[in-house]
Amino acid sequence: MSVLAARRVRKYHLTLIVVAVLILVLALVRVVTGKVDITSSGTFQAALLLAVPIGLAGLGGLWAERAGVVNIGLEGMMVLGTWFAGWAGYQWGWPAALVAGLAAGAIGGLLHAIATVGFGVDHIISGVAINLLGPGVTRFLSEVLYAEGSRAAEAGAGITTSPALSSKAPQVSLPFFSSGPDLLGRLESTHWFLVSDVAGILRGLTHNVDVLVILAVALIPLSYFVLWHTAFGLRLRSAGENPWAAESLGVNVYLTKYVATVISGALAGLGGVFLVFVTTKYVEGQTGGRGFIGLAAMIFGNWRPGGLAAGASLFGYADGLQLRSSAAVTSFFLFGAILLLLYVGNRIRQLLSSSRETTAAALVGARDYTVMAFAAMGVVVLLWLWMTVDRLPNEFVYITPHVLTLLVLLVASQHLRMPKADGVRYRRGEQH
Repeated sequence: MSVLAARRVRKYHLTLIVVAVLILVLALVRVVTGKVDITSSGTFQAALLLAVPIGLAGLGGLWAERAGVVNIGLEGMMVLGTWFAGWAGYQWGWPAALVAGLAAGAIGGLLHAIATVGFGVDHIISGVAINLLGPGVTRFLSEVLYAEGSRAAEAGAGITTSPALSSKAPQVSLPFFSSGPDLLGRLESTHWFLVSDVAGILRGLTHNVDVLVILAVALIPLSYFVLWHTAFGLRLRSAGENPWAAESLGVNVYLTKYVATVISGALAGLGGVFLVFVTTKYVEGQTGGRGFIGLAAMIFGNWRPGGLAAGASLFGYADGLQLRSSAAVTSFFLFGAILLLLYVGNRIRQLLSSSRETTAAALVGARDYTVMAFAAMGVVVLLWLWMTVDRLPNEFVYITPHVLTLLVLLVASQHLRMPKADGVRYRRGEQH
């Protein structure tokens, strides 16, 4: 086995171990706190629904930024996707909604590409403009097409909402898990340690799954394969790392950036379509900042699909739990304390097994000890909060996913490595 293959196997095993540890910790927290919603199938079904639009927006950001185009206009592109999905869906059903949402998001991505790649506009300014343009355009279209007396208004539309979709996307239950009697449901109801928790998680992720959820999940490994195992993906990533070097090797950097940004917008629009499928219609403001949270998930994932999926799952779970049971949100204190305790224990093990002979190593050791000291303080604080706080005020419960976003980015920022030419203005023939 080659060294690269061995590394991949070790990373795969490490991922499985991390997932197993997280499930074990969730099961322990569920038993200690008595909050069954922590690992219930309903919570994980809600988490999956809430993670998908975040993941799609983050995946859109990944495609653009791997090509060197910063895309903070994901929120505006999602808004465009929601409006056009609602408009087409009430007339021609869910397939038309899917196509219209994808096309609307792609147009938003094309506008961003024209501004940044074609005219050299600052990427942040262009993204902010898209975020302002999306809600403005959709409100204008609503006032024109959903006005009182129109056919859409008679079907139930208003200035801030479209009529309901004329048909809903089909739902499926995955084979093997859904065959025969509801074995997973019966195991979940036993509340046995770990067994019922695993059953609840599997049942929530496999029963009555929307087809768009399956498509969204499939796009994660598909994007990884295209970006890291095809010639097109290599050219796209080279445009984000060093477009001048890519140009010298014959890569059409302009075309590559355009294609990547249009795909980025289409994926963000697809996230908007999913929101319309959940509510069965377009509602103004239904994106709720998910484009920005998707961008945070992408950064948390270090501009890689696997990490992005983990970040989207984390945010979706936090949002799903607070929707299912606001009282269970306090369990995050105990969950966080256990994870920090495991982190401190692992760091102590690593420090004891490594030699600290040189001055540089001693400095690194001092920094590690400082981080460990703060982590240990965090354990104490979180345990104190868990023991003293019975129920968080609704205002704090509502902002839990957003606070979690900030905390995760704060921790993840220590190990980030963005594409080198991300956001850099590129002009053919110029030297960097």
